[in-house]
Amino acid sequence: MNNGRTQKSAWLSYSNDQKEKLEKLCCDYMDFISECKTERESVKTSIEKAQAHGYRNIKDLIARGEKLKSGDKVYAVNMDKALVLFQLGSDALEDGMNILGAHIDTCRLDVKQNPLYEDGGMAYFDTHYYGGIKKYQWVTLPLALHGVVIKKDGSKQEINIGEKPEDPVFCVSDLLIHLAQEQMKKDAATVIEGEALDILIANRPLDDKAKNAVKENVLKLLKNEYGLEEDDFLSAELCLVPAGRARSMGFDQSMILGYGHDDRVCAFTSLQAMLENDTPKRSCCCLLVDKEEIGSVGATGMRSRFFENTCAEILSLCGYSQELSLRRMLASSTMLSSDVSSAFDPLYAQAFDKKNVAYTGRGMVFNKFTGARGKSGSNDANAEFIAKLRKDLDDAGVNYQFSELGKVDLGGGGTIAYIMSLYGMQVVDCGVPVLSMHAPWEVVSKADVYEAYLGYKTFLKS
Repeated sequence: MNNGRTQKSAWLSYSNDQKEKLEKLCCDYMDFISECKTERESVKTSIEKAQAHGYRNIKDLIARGEKLKSGDKVYAVNMDKALVLFQLGSDALEDGMNILGAHIDTCRLDVKQNPLYEDGGMAYFDTHYYGGIKKYQWVTLPLALHGVVIKKDGSKQEINIGEKPEDPVFCVSDLLIHLAQEQMKKDAATVIEGEALDILIANRPLDDKAKNAVKENVLKLLKNEYGLEEDDFLSAELCLVPAGRARSMGFDQSMILGYGHDDRVCAFTSLQAMLENDTPKRSCCCLLVDKEEIGSVGATGMRSRFFENTCAEILSLCGYSQELSLRRMLASSTMLSSDVSSAFDPLYAQAFDKKNVAYTGRGMVFNKFTGARGKSGSNDANAEFIAKLRKDLDDAGVNYQFSELGKVDLGGGGTIAYIMSLYGMQVVDCGVPVLSMHAPWEVVSKADVYEAYLGYKTFLKS
């Protein structure tokens, strides 16, 4: 009985063999989340994994005029920031697919287009934060610089500084406590302003320069090391993220402390479930998208037509020619919007309804609805769909729980679920409970990661 008020810890249900599989999965996940801190990095690694499991780029099939058949596995990429995988089943595509959809963007500090300046004998990058953050959490942390610079000739320079032990790191400084009497009077939302999240990057001046000598030295280093000019920042996508690897957490090593659990923990487990899926009767899909943290907007967000257009290409390669076939396929599909939810934190118990909250270590979590206050902006899943999921998961022995994000009037959040539901498909939010969500370092239970993976595998086979 998976009742949120009486459910026991998932840890108590594991055999020694299951514990070994859990640890292996979580070790692989920690590698993934440590190496893939941007959307581009996540897509690149996911493609490598997919190709190793027999997935082919749909563009190559189109170029060769090939057709698709049951059992084929293909993928499509959107601007190196979003990815979708399809595994074709024996059922007609018009009967729909089982879809796992997660997002691979996460909160960070983006470098502005004109970022480099000097002040007080130090050089800085000016930044613009991305996503919903508590700004005060991002000061005095070691940060790494990730991203790409595209030059006018079209060449691409990948940047990754701060992850290797020998690499330098960067940080946002803070006012010393001895002089912070006025700062400490501010509320948490304004104690650190967005414009104060500038990154300290250098202090050594260039010997033969009297003005902005530190900045000039940075430009010299960038020129010598990467061939970059200052104007190249105009066509760059660079961001600052917490430096360092995800780590096992706790004396019992039962948890993972890492950057970007929201939502790469669901992206990784969805991808893993997809790659291990046997030839299905019903076609399956894994969708990894960008821009969820800022409203799923833009060409690489869920609101774009990338997914719909790719589905149309799939249908065409399978011999379908009518627009109606696309509409039927989308409307007949079912989806788990694979996204995280809040975990109960006893240090902040006043924010949660204990009867309707996810607990770490009790399994994957379903949110029938998200949204804010009166369910504003929510996809509210149908009871019939949830009932079928309950039966499938119970039959497979998967540990799961149901939750709301927090107390009704405190706020809320959203996912990509409502966007996919516009096609008429059955959708529900389902993922991993997270502590300290949207902080630079977040916490998940290894048991919940494992149960999400098992739950996603069960859904794809249903």
